[in-house]
Formats: sequence, C-alpha cells, structure tokens
Amino acid sequence: MDKDPGTLNKKVEEFLQVFKKGEEFTQELLRENEKLRYRLAQLEEVNKFSDREGTFKVHSLEERLRFLEEENRNLLDRYRQVEEENKDFASRYIEVEAENNNLANLYVASYQLHSTLDFNESLKIILEIVMNLIGAEEFSIMMLDEKTHELAVVAQEGMGPEARDTIKTGEGVVGKVAKDGEAYYREGDPTDLTGVDYTHPLVCIPLKIKEHVIGAIVIYKLLIQKTQFSNMDYELFSMLAGHAATALFSSKLYSQSERKLSTIQSFLDLLKEKQ
Repeated sequence: MDKDPGTLNKKVEEFLQVFKKGEEFTQELLRENEKLRYRLAQLEEVNKFSDREGTFKVHSLEERLRFLEEENRNLLDRYRQVEEENKDFASRYIEVEAENNNLANLYVASYQLHSTLDFNESLKIILEIVMNLIGAEEFSIMMLDEKTHELAVVAQEGMGPEARDTIKTGEGVVGKVAKDGEAYYREGDPTDLTGVDYTHPLVCIPLKIKEHVIGAIVIYKLLIQKTQFSNMDYELFSMLAGHAATALFSSKLYSQSERKLSTIQSFLDLLKEKQ
C-alpha cells in the first residue's frame, strides 16, 4: 500500500530544513570570521608600528610621512592576505554546500524510491530521478525476462520506436552489462553526439539485487545544459543500481501477489454463489 503523500512530503521538507538551517548558520559564521580577521590584521599592524615608532624617533615631517606610507602599504598587504584567506573559506563553504545539496538529493531520491509498492509509480519515480537529477534527455528502463533471457523496455523518455526492441543477454553493450553486472560508461565527451546511436549508449547501469541482475537503466543522450557527469551523478548511478532494483522487484512481486489474491478471491466468491 502506498504511503501517504502528505507524510512523505513532510518528511522530505523536514530533512531539507535541517540542511537549510546548517547553511544559514555557516554563512553567519563566515561573516563573523571575516570581520574578526580584518580587525585582527588591523590591530597587528597598529601594534607593530607602535613599537617601531617608540623605538625610532621621527625628527622631521618627511620621515613621518615615509613612516605612515610604509604603515599604509603594510596594512594593505595584510588586508589582501586576509581577503585571500576569506576567499579560501568561501570556496570551502561552497564545496560543503554542494555536498549538502548532494546528500539532500540522494536522500530524497532514495526515500521516493521506497515510498510506494505500485510498479508503475516506481517506474515514474525512477524516470524523474534520471531526468531531473542526472539530466538525461533520452533513456530507458529495461527489465530482464528470466524465461527468454531478454531485456525489454518497460519505461522510456524521448526515444524513438526503433530503440524499443528487446535485447538478448550478452548481446551488445546493454546485453553485456546485463550478463556481467558491471556498469558501462562510454569514453569521451558525453555531449559529443552527431546522432543518437541506440547500440552504443552513454551509460548503462545494471539493476542488481545482490549479484542478480533484473534489468538496466540505459542513457543515450543528455539535456543540452548538461555538459558532463559530476560526482553526484556517479553517486546516483550507484544508488540506482541497488535501490531502484529493489523498488522495482518489490513492487512487481507485490503487484503479482495482489493479482493472485484477487483471482483467488474471485474464485472463492464464485464457489459461494454456487453453494
């Protein structure tokens, strides 16, 4: 039975709020850190030149001017140094923020995958993850038929009818991935496409439960704004390999059991009517 969508959205929103509060707190710390570092640099220079002024007597206006000019240059140099240090802190903050967003996306994607036992809804969620989080334009989800040992498209986005043929295990890139259980990433620039070749996908991710392959996610083309795969993408590929497989397998079993129960119930009802 599906979980309450309102409850799901609330849990996701609560999780994202945690990251938002952490982000706001980190920004405040960076601002305060910057103020303190500038103030510290100023005090260091004032103390340094105060000591020098006490040691060396200034006998003329010209010497005093040179002294002040040197003090000003040193203050500027120190401020530039502090600015570089602040830039370094800001750069680290951006990296941490990106990691937090990645974790939030992974959490939301994982939670959504296990929020339903409806097979078609599970397919829809996987399509949305691959499209919105990875940035794929043309791709398909294929499931393996244990009897025929063929992969068939069960859901797709943006693909032509010629890409919906079944693929035997071991044949071509996709068939080899299904047989070996190892992900495939095409070498070279993922945006360098003269035309989509459905025999040579960009990426093929096996859907595995332990070492048993039940299907594959096959990506042929990325969205125009997607220029390369990020670390986040590879984390999502890894997550999908296991979590999407589990979600699809569980929902498929549940759907089959529901149909069997419905058939048995109909048979029992028929027997009751004949009595």
